[in-house]
Amino acid sequence: MPRATSPLGAVACGHPVTAAAAAEVLRDGGNAFDAVVAAQCAACAAEPVLASLAGGGFLLAHPADADPVLYDFFVQTPLAKQAPEDLDFYPVEVDFGGVTQEFHIGVGATATPGFVRGLFDIHADLCTLPLARLMEPAMEAARDGVPVTPLQAYMMDVVGPIYTATADARRVYAGGGRQTLREADTLRQPELADSFEALHSEGANLFYRGALGEAIVETCAAGGHLRLEDLARYRTLRRTPLSLRYRGTGVWTNPLPSTGGTLIALALGLLETAEAAHETERVRNIAEAMRLANAARLEAGADTSFDPEFDPELDPELVSRYRLRMRGRARSTRGTTHISVADAEGNLAAMTVSNGEGCGRMVPGTGIMLNNMLGEEDLNPGGFHRWTPGTRLASMMAPTFVEGPRQRLALGSGGSNRIRSAILQTVDQLVRAGRSPEDAVLAPRLHVEGERLSLESGFAADTGTELEAAFDEVERWGRANLFFGGVHIAGVRDGQFVAAGDPRRGGRGLVVRPQGSG
Repeated sequence: MPRATSPLGAVACGHPVTAAAAAEVLRDGGNAFDAVVAAQCAACAAEPVLASLAGGGFLLAHPADADPVLYDFFVQTPLAKQAPEDLDFYPVEVDFGGVTQEFHIGVGATATPGFVRGLFDIHADLCTLPLARLMEPAMEAARDGVPVTPLQAYMMDVVGPIYTATADARRVYAGGGRQTLREADTLRQPELADSFEALHSEGANLFYRGALGEAIVETCAAGGHLRLEDLARYRTLRRTPLSLRYRGTGVWTNPLPSTGGTLIALALGLLETAEAAHETERVRNIAEAMRLANAARLEAGADTSFDPEFDPELDPELVSRYRLRMRGRARSTRGTTHISVADAEGNLAAMTVSNGEGCGRMVPGTGIMLNNMLGEEDLNPGGFHRWTPGTRLASMMAPTFVEGPRQRLALGSGGSNRIRSAILQTVDQLVRAGRSPEDAVLAPRLHVEGERLSLESGFAADTGTELEAAFDEVERWGRANLFFGGVHIAGVRDGQFVAAGDPRRGGRGLVVRPQGSG
């Protein structure tokens, strides 16, 4: 048992209120899974652009006395399609500061939510404290209000066309006006607090078979796909994580239908035998591994959805073939948040959740904004309205563990297509470069999409020059930009708890000690 003054665990996530919820539960005797569920709920109140009861996500859990397991509670396509011309489904332009991206919103963009079902199933399987206790921080934050952080103000402003799309949304996120809340304003969501209270009193069936579900379906009746049967038939899927060894260290991540985890594993497989005499060569190898992993994804014809029972192995032949290509060429946005928790008993939890960007429509009287996952181009690369009914959508979300003799770490990231590149580079920094979690998070990043290289400042001049020469199109960014994800790490390294929150996405890392221990 830990001494009274010993740390109780570590937490890293994207908001101080979310982190405080997890820390409070650890101090109250909860384990890492209690803490991650409390943070999951609190994120809905503190990070509403990124987390919602009507969204979905993944938990990678490693109980101290059992093998890792992946909880898939991501969104699912509805069981039946409505005709495209009958949908409430329309585009909005979002400006990320010189980079404009089109999203589609309206209830026709809403997929079947898994967030609540996952929350209850994780609680039943892994948690020790009552769910009412775990929801307390979220209810308090929603009722009393949360000061809007600089990152949340920026994100609400960026997605302003979505969060001011309807009168109900404007009332919550813009004080009834046309300008979303600004830094230091207070975000209050009393109706969301009421929804949490009703859920812990009545259970998940309130959302999937009861009054909350009926309200969701009624909201979607004009122009949406969702029906009561979609909610009633939704299930959390427990999967075996994708596992591999990278340079002697164990790595676990999200298996298919998460394309993100598979692409990370493929890129690590390519880097396993790639030699680097100096830092420039190491970074160049990473860029080439990203490029080849993208090519492999296209070759495999990655679909937007998969059979929920399909659980493949990473194809060794594919890794081998692209390794050969790498040797020959080595010299040549979505609203997502992540929570990592470790506790003194040896449990690890890595959870990534998303609401897309939200569809602009609130479920009346609930404080819940519906997701827009069917309107995200990243999740629908084959085109909108072409999804297969009743299947999980693919995702880039990839909660990950890195476990070796020196370290047992939980990590993950938001950042849409950049999730895979952010995690890949962080794992390489932790394992190959041997950097601390703090240094690994702060290190400059790059991202490769096709023949386009996006590059943060901070790389050595010769490294940047060589990278630019290898790509047809290069986009230079300032240092520490949220475009490059937000990797939050919590765990144990060299016998000490560590927590590193990524400043690119408002990260907060806490090593949690008993109350009053200093």
